Amino acid sequence: MDEIWFRYGLTHEKSIHFFCYLGVFCLMALWEWKASRRREIVPPLERWPHNLALTALNILIVRVLFPGGGLWAAFWARDHHLGYFNGGDPVPFTFGVFFTVIFLDWLIYYLHRAFHAVPWLWKFHRVHHTDPEMDITTGVRFHPAEAVISMGFKSLLIVLMGAPPAGVFTFEILLSGMLLFEHANISIPELWEKCLRLILVTPEMHRVHHSVYPEEYNRNFGFIFSWWDRALMTYLKKPKDGHERMRLGLGIFEDHTFLAVDQMLLQPFLDHEGRFDLKHFFNKD
Repeated sequence: MDEIWFRYGLTHEKSIHFFCYLGVFCLMALWEWKASRRREIVPPLERWPHNLALTALNILIVRVLFPGGGLWAAFWARDHHLGYFNGGDPVPFTFGVFFTVIFLDWLIYYLHRAFHAVPWLWKFHRVHHTDPEMDITTGVRFHPAEAVISMGFKSLLIVLMGAPPAGVFTFEILLSGMLLFEHANISIPELWEKCLRLILVTPEMHRVHHSVYPEEYNRNFGFIFSWWDRALMTYLKKPKDGHERMRLGLGIFEDHTFLAVDQMLLQPFLDHEGRFDLKHFFNKD
């Protein structure tokens, strides 16, 4: 079975990932159009082109630096017998997939917390948080430096773990889909949302993380599974102002000129007034 993943996944990983990503994106976009959760003040046409252009730039940079991404790291570790799972008896296929997905999701939960806690990492990550709205394009609005750091961190973890390629492939597909889903401006029936939230990060849960208040945006760090926040005491059920009235963003870079791609690229090196200031880069907001 693993050999099937090796031959098929290595050859078609990019196209499979792309079409899964495109399918989820189109589904969430349609859902937002038919049943949005919040009324957006900034029209999508003022945000989407820039957010998607930044996404395209990230994909280009990451693919150049990490041509095969996390899947390549898994194959490389396996071929060189590196990592915990590659040092002994073969790992059962199903166990390897489930363990890899759960373990990597747990570790990137901590990476997310590091991006909030370390000043210079936060400067890159806040590009994601300064979006004045939250919808599917927010889920792909990241500074290229954060995208590179995240992929490097994941690749290192995959090699140290000796993660099976099938598990990494499954994790990457789930992570991409969940980033779109949990940022989507969609309305979900309350009962369904409560049931989903027991296992997965939902848009209602993640929206709290995009609040303007530090005591709220420093909560709900999970990506795929919701239980990490519950277990590690970073879970917050809802924003104090309610989902309809809550203010999104960080209260800085709110002028529409900062929506442009070039401004998002410069944003980590700007102070709160939008002035270039390298000393500010190493200070915590």
